[in-house]
Parts: sequence; C-alpha cells; structure tokens
Amino acid sequence: MTVPGEFVLRRSADVSVDTLVRLVRAYEEGSTGTAVCTHEDIRLTLSHPHHADNSWCLTGPGDELLAWASLALGGGTAAEAALTVPPGPRSAPAARFLILHLLDRTDALGLAGGTPLGLDVGGILEGDPVLPRVLEETGFVRGATLTQYDVDLSHGAPSAALPPAGHIRPAVSDQDAEVLHGLHLRSRSRVPKTYDPALFRARIRRLGEFSGFALLLEVAGHPAGHVLAYAASDRGRVLEAAVAPALRGIGVGLALVAAALTELRRRGCAQALVAVDTAQLLDPDALRRDLGVRGERAVTYFHREPEL
Repeated sequence: MTVPGEFVLRRSADVSVDTLVRLVRAYEEGSTGTAVCTHEDIRLTLSHPHHADNSWCLTGPGDELLAWASLALGGGTAAEAALTVPPGPRSAPAARFLILHLLDRTDALGLAGGTPLGLDVGGILEGDPVLPRVLEETGFVRGATLTQYDVDLSHGAPSAALPPAGHIRPAVSDQDAEVLHGLHLRSRSRVPKTYDPALFRARIRRLGEFSGFALLLEVAGHPAGHVLAYAASDRGRVLEAAVAPALRGIGVGLALVAAALTELRRRGCAQALVAVDTAQLLDPDALRRDLGVRGERAVTYFHREPEL
C-alpha cells in the first residue's frame, strides 16, 4: 500500500533500541500515567525470528518516530501483532495506516500459506485514547484482556504453599519444553497461543538468553502448570502462568507465581509485573491480596476475522 506523503515507513532494525524504548514509554505514560518499559523488554521483542521481516516504524516530519508495529505467526488461524502509537496530533492517521499495513501483510502471509489468517492486535493499554477507536473502525472487536499486577519485591517475595504432592523445578530440557507447550495449549487463558511446537521451543530458548527462566510444577509426578518469567534490569516480568484445567482451584497458579517472584528477587529485582488473564481466575481478589499488589493495568487484545 502507498505510504501517505507525511509518513515514512522504516524497518524497526534501522531504529535504535533507545528510540524504541522512548516511544513505548511515551505510550505507557500517555495511557496510564506510568512508564515501565525497559531496554530488555525491547530486545526480547525484537529477538522474535519473524520480526526481522515483519516489524516496522512510522516516522513523520523531522524524522519523528510516531508508531511501531510488529507481526508474528504462531501456527494457528490468526497472526499476532503488537502496535504502539503514543497520543499526539498524528496518532490517529499513523495508527490507521499501520493497521491497514498489518492487515495487508497478514493477507499476504495467509495467501503464501494457503489459508486465510485472522489478526490479533495486542498490547493495547486501558486508557489509550486512540487505538481502540481506530481498531474498531477498521473491523476489529475486543478480545481477551490481561491484567498486569505491580508487585513490590523490595521487602521480600510473597510465599504460597504447594498443593499436596506438589513439586516445583526448573524446566530446562527439550522434553520439558514439550510438556510446557502442552500446558500452554490446554490452559484456559484466552490470549493468543503459540501452536507451532518449534516456535514455542524457540520462545523458551530466547527467554533463557534474556535472563529468563521457566518453572514447572508437578503434582504426584504429573504436569500441573508452568510459569515463564525474566529479569529486566531491577524490574521482573512474569509473562505467563498456565495451569492444567483439571487442577485449577488447588493453588497451582499462586504457587508458581510466588516461586517466580522469589527467583526474580534473588536475581535483584525490586519490582515485578505479573501478567494474568483474570477472567480465568476463580478468585481474583484473593490473588491480589496474596501477592500484595500495589497497582495494576489492563492490556487488551483486538481480533479481526479473515476476509474470505
């Protein structure tokens, strides 16, 4: 598609990490009043193998960076995109152009693969004054919402009892990665999932390269759940906590998150963001209380079906 004259479309690889961090932090501050993005967050995002050819920045007059979009496939029926557009006088047209660009690229990937693809756009913060409206104007509907809990680790990490016959250990082998992938797919979380086993294994490997780790909880020797996390400077991230559906309600999720927070504190983190699909929790208020949550923000996915 033709780029409007006021904009220039560039590869994200041609933009410095510092510049991308400033863009994301400006988006966070404009939407929630608080910025938490770190250099490690950006480097982990850029390390995705699909982003080399499917990540773009949009600049305006004076080479001002206006927006950033990236696209990846997960082996399912929809591509997954992230879109960052800080509020400003050019934010709506910049968002509209990049959304249409993402749709065009998704159509091309679907045509190449022989199957039309839908598109999930994530990372949309509650309080964003622009993106929800533009996404809905272009045919997207609201999907799953993750809640990111802000947890203070400076005085210690929360503790939680293991379920009866429960045991937590690091997940490090290829066989462990297969077990984690099965839990990832079976969990009731509504956020987009990685269906391709090779892409999921690559995700676990990349996480380890960025001060990350995976923990597996087993009950009587059977996989019950896992957690993925990493340390970003002095602020940790709990990216995913998956629980086997048959073992919900016995404390698997809380035990995993508490263990991850303990490990993040051991690695020097004074704070942590814990991503949770709260719609799947049996008692969200109890989790907030048990973790000592001091703040939270909502991150929403928007979905559009393919045009057949």
